[in-house]
Amino acid sequence: MDMWWKVGLVLVMFWGLTSSEDREEHRESPPRTAMLRAPVETLDFGFVPSVVYETHAYYEPGPMGILFHMVHAFLYVVQPNPFPKDLIVKMVQQNMGGIKGDDYKKPENVVLLLQTIYYELGFIVLSVLGVFFVLLMPIVGLCFCVCRCCENCGGEMHQRQKKNGDCLRGFYMATLIATSVFLAVGVTVAYVANQNITSQIKSTRRLVSTNIRDLKAFANYTPAQIDYLTAQYTTAKNKVLSDLDNIGTLLGGQIHNKLESEVVPALDHALRMTAAMRETKESLESVSTSLETLQEGTGRLQVSLQSERVSLSNTLNDWACSNEDVTHTCNSIRGTLNQLALSANFNGLPDVEAPLANLDAVLKTDLSNIVQKGYSSFNDTPQLVREQTKGIVSEVKGLLDKSGAEIIGFTKMFPVEPALQNFSKFLTDSQKNIEAYYPQIDQLDFYRWIGCVLICCLVVLVLAFNFLGLLCGSCGYDKNSTPTTRGCLSNTGGNLLMASVGFSFIFSWVLMGVVVTTFIVGGNIEKLVCEPLANRQIFKIIDTPYMVHPTKKNFLPGMLFQDPNIDLTIGSMYRDCYENNGLYSALQLETKFNFNKFLNATVFNPEIGDIFNNVNVDLQGMLLLEQEGKDNLIDFANTGIGDIDYQAYLTEVNKGVTVVDLLSYANELDAQADNLPRGALENALKGHASSIRQIHKDQVVPMEQAMKFVKARSNLNQSIRQLEKTSRELPVKVTNVLNAIEAAEYLISNNASHVVKQESDKFIKKIIGYFSQYTEWVKHSLAMEVAQCKPISNIVDSAEIVACSFIVDSVNTFWFGLGGCCVLLIPSIIMSVKLAKFYRRMDTEDVFDDGSENWS
Repeated sequence: MDMWWKVGLVLVMFWGLTSSEDREEHRESPPRTAMLRAPVETLDFGFVPSVVYETHAYYEPGPMGILFHMVHAFLYVVQPNPFPKDLIVKMVQQNMGGIKGDDYKKPENVVLLLQTIYYELGFIVLSVLGVFFVLLMPIVGLCFCVCRCCENCGGEMHQRQKKNGDCLRGFYMATLIATSVFLAVGVTVAYVANQNITSQIKSTRRLVSTNIRDLKAFANYTPAQIDYLTAQYTTAKNKVLSDLDNIGTLLGGQIHNKLESEVVPALDHALRMTAAMRETKESLESVSTSLETLQEGTGRLQVSLQSERVSLSNTLNDWACSNEDVTHTCNSIRGTLNQLALSANFNGLPDVEAPLANLDAVLKTDLSNIVQKGYSSFNDTPQLVREQTKGIVSEVKGLLDKSGAEIIGFTKMFPVEPALQNFSKFLTDSQKNIEAYYPQIDQLDFYRWIGCVLICCLVVLVLAFNFLGLLCGSCGYDKNSTPTTRGCLSNTGGNLLMASVGFSFIFSWVLMGVVVTTFIVGGNIEKLVCEPLANRQIFKIIDTPYMVHPTKKNFLPGMLFQDPNIDLTIGSMYRDCYENNGLYSALQLETKFNFNKFLNATVFNPEIGDIFNNVNVDLQGMLLLEQEGKDNLIDFANTGIGDIDYQAYLTEVNKGVTVVDLLSYANELDAQADNLPRGALENALKGHASSIRQIHKDQVVPMEQAMKFVKARSNLNQSIRQLEKTSRELPVKVTNVLNAIEAAEYLISNNASHVVKQESDKFIKKIIGYFSQYTEWVKHSLAMEVAQCKPISNIVDSAEIVACSFIVDSVNTFWFGLGGCCVLLIPSIIMSVKLAKFYRRMDTEDVFDDGSENWS
């Protein structure tokens, strides 16, 4: 087993165990850990090719487990002390050079001897009793034989009469039957244990085969797993190359976003000024058109009203109005003539042609197009960054290719595949050699099986004589026969029982010798090897510092790496392998070959940071608003719309067209005409009313509609009042827009380098983040998924199953059953001797004075 451990583990250490620190001295620069905190996209490296191992190192003994538990319970009673780890360590360390001369007399060795005796006290007591049994049984048998030959010790062929003779015979028979049954159980247990060893030895072949296949799978899959780790560098590299190819969008876009909060609002304000120009022009044109319409309409209306007022006055000056009945009505109408006049005077309003002409001149310059050029110039930041970083991207790509080649080249420096191929060949040869021993093992096991069966047959022989003697004696016994007249069958039964006694004396000491020997060996192996191996206490002994050599701290690294100071123990390696972790972490190979350190030094190349630190994106040529656009804004502020008297417009627009509503005036005139006598005056007044209505229809209504248009424009965007407000705020707005544009251009010209530096650092962190994911994934895969060493722990567990569960437990069960038989032979001898007296034919018998015999 030691050979397997050493050869197997050494050959699968695929990264070379020679010192590689010299090769890595120039790579001591640590990775940029500060950059690793940048949030980056999670990369998918897939799954490392995995292998499913066949061996299931678990054993369920089934019904035999009951017997095993009984034996374990018995051994616990014999040896209840805990595992003596400290005692074993002291014994090994104090006597590492061997005991010479009178060293055993040293006080420390005497103390260790006494502690050992105390620990082994249970085994010592039972072993001494067994030795006494072995020594005394032949002597007792010889003395018993001689004694019976001298007609003593029950050898006299005479049976004295006893009133309770039947009761005694029944008791002896029942006791012997019970003893024989227990003897049969004991020998059955021994035989079953013997047979279990043979059957389980055949199962050992399956464990050997699956363990070797697992080791081969381990050796075959490991190179592919290593290649997969190195190949996944391409995943991180391709992602980095993709980001570098899109550096304009990623880096330039971030620079654009950083400047956007200052630049875009300034351009938006400038763009909104173009809309304000158009809206202002539309408002001025509307006012100008409406004013012309109103001035023309009020001129015609004024002529019509004046003509109608003169005509109506002439009608009222007619002689018909001198009549006393109509004089009052005529005077009343004459008093309202002055109401037939205009209310609003639009001819006095100021002209808006001059501001409108200035605004037309301003709109000849396409400010919107100029602003769009500013947007376009700013939005071209990603393209500008891409053009100015072409050389940097090429350098970084070259470094990435170089790092990938170094990683692949470094893994190829060590002869991993040849070593593992040799290991596979070694496993194949070892399997053939082991299988070549199977016939010899089977032959030796057959001899062992025959020997144990013969030992069991000795007990069976005694049992056969016991049961035959009981059968013949009980069947041939005649209660009415006298001791001298007992039948042949009964006598044969008694002789068979005495034969069992003889064979018991002959074989019992041999059986006890076998029991004592196997008890001492098997019991101590169970308590000192199997139990501590099951609870892994034995690893603590081996892993005790300076246990193997006074100058070597740890045994395993001293054997594998010739460096006993490495903190590597068999217990820790077993735990890692039991959990199916990688051999890299189980053997702590980073102490001899730190692949993560090499990977960090290779992937996190400081030259990449130096290259990006020299990134210099020049944005000074970016122009947000041309001088023509700035002049256009200034001209817009100076168009003169602020000099218009908007209040005069609002005052006149809010007035009615005429002083009085002409329809109401006409209706009133009709009503007064109806109060007059019928005649020419009535008809004349009604004619004037009709004329006034016609004037209202033809002239007033169109004018009112024109005035409503002006009011509608006023209500929409607050029309004239809003225009007044705009004209009042226009200089301030234009100044603010120009100041915002200048501030944004100053930011681009003077502070863009800081933004570029800041975003470049973030971009580097993102790039480094991809490689940090790769290195962390490699670190995790090396520790958990590459070269998973479950077969190593399976070898240990399989060895425990074979040695302890298959062999030691069965051997202990064998001596447990056989030892019970040896103990039960003593009462069997006594009961057989007692009972044979009742079955054998006697030479003499008791005769009473009256000549009668009574054996009832």
